[in-house]
Amino acid sequence: MGTTTKINRRDWIRKSVLTAGGAMALPYIGLAETPKVPLTLDAEGNAIYSPFFKEYLPKPDTIFPELAAKLNANENPYGPSPMALEAFKNSASGGNRYAWKELFQLVDKIADFEGVESKNVMMGPGSSDLLEKTAMVFFMNGGNVVSADPAYMSLIRVAESVGASWKPIPLKDDWSHDLKAMEEAIDDDTKLVYICNPNNPTGSMTDHEELVDFCSRVSEKVPVFVDEAYLWFLDEGAKKSMVSLVNEGKDVIIARTFSKIHGMAGMRVGYAVAQEETLGRIQKITRGGMGISLPSVYAAMAAMDDDAFIEKSRNLNAECRDYVYKSLEKMGITSYVPSSTSFIIFPIEMEGQAFLEQMTELKVGVRAFEFMDQNWCRVSMGTMDEMKTFTAALNKVLV
Repeated sequence: MGTTTKINRRDWIRKSVLTAGGAMALPYIGLAETPKVPLTLDAEGNAIYSPFFKEYLPKPDTIFPELAAKLNANENPYGPSPMALEAFKNSASGGNRYAWKELFQLVDKIADFEGVESKNVMMGPGSSDLLEKTAMVFFMNGGNVVSADPAYMSLIRVAESVGASWKPIPLKDDWSHDLKAMEEAIDDDTKLVYICNPNNPTGSMTDHEELVDFCSRVSEKVPVFVDEAYLWFLDEGAKKSMVSLVNEGKDVIIARTFSKIHGMAGMRVGYAVAQEETLGRIQKITRGGMGISLPSVYAAMAAMDDDAFIEKSRNLNAECRDYVYKSLEKMGITSYVPSSTSFIIFPIEMEGQAFLEQMTELKVGVRAFEFMDQNWCRVSMGTMDEMKTFTAALNKVLV
């Protein structure tokens, strides 16, 4: 990657910062783990995402105890890495300065890591922010988004809030994306296809070769957004990415985050890799990395170099997953979904809201959903001690 590319990137970002003015007056629609945009609720106050997919929500007047095991937000219990923490501390005194110069360094580092040019990288305060801003840009004038059902709802909720419709395609029996049905659902009003792989909330993977073929062909008709937030929990995550399609000129957007394997959920760093023209569209309503603090930029650069921490997080996460699998099997729960992520979803034979309430009373935070005519618990992987607290509580609630 030559110097000219980096200079062009700097000029491009500076131009987008200076011209963002009026568009920045658009309201920021923030989504936490439970989306905060207007939801369709049932009589009990639970979120109806589609006729196929519902999430059980705590009652508005719920008083939450201090959790002994917070396993409801897919956070890495081991991070940030020691190198990231040191970099954050050492740079905190520079917090009175904007981080543009340092952000350029992080962009170049990410571009080198991903094997793309710097002009193909856009930063954001977490990948959810990039999902949401993409939805705002692509669906300002309506249209529809095609995705799996169930899926991570951040992009979809914001798309609907600005006038889009959602075309949900149920996952296949093996929990992979039904790529054939998704392609058939594309019509003249489709503005974007959204794929979360590995998928949230199911933790399942779609075959790599099939997905490459799908993204390559479909992106010739409509942009494809591939959310790879959990990809690095796979031993060979880099080989399962769609990012190489960007170098082939395909209209594919790939989102990554430092919140998961790097353990930096509270530091808010994420990025997207896409065609320069596509990123330019999104930059018209956002300053991109302006929402990332200077210490977080330094922490992210250091985190990328901490291979030992990444490997530790991956291995400990896998150990906890295996422990939960075995614990569920001892309880007679064998139809859990094998996970490629930092969480597991499994069926529960009780009403979802009552399950949430009872687990919370035992100081364990989890999530609960209904799809495929079944109630499900999604539990994030914490430390081994936290997972033992979880399984002890689960035995009391379900057995």
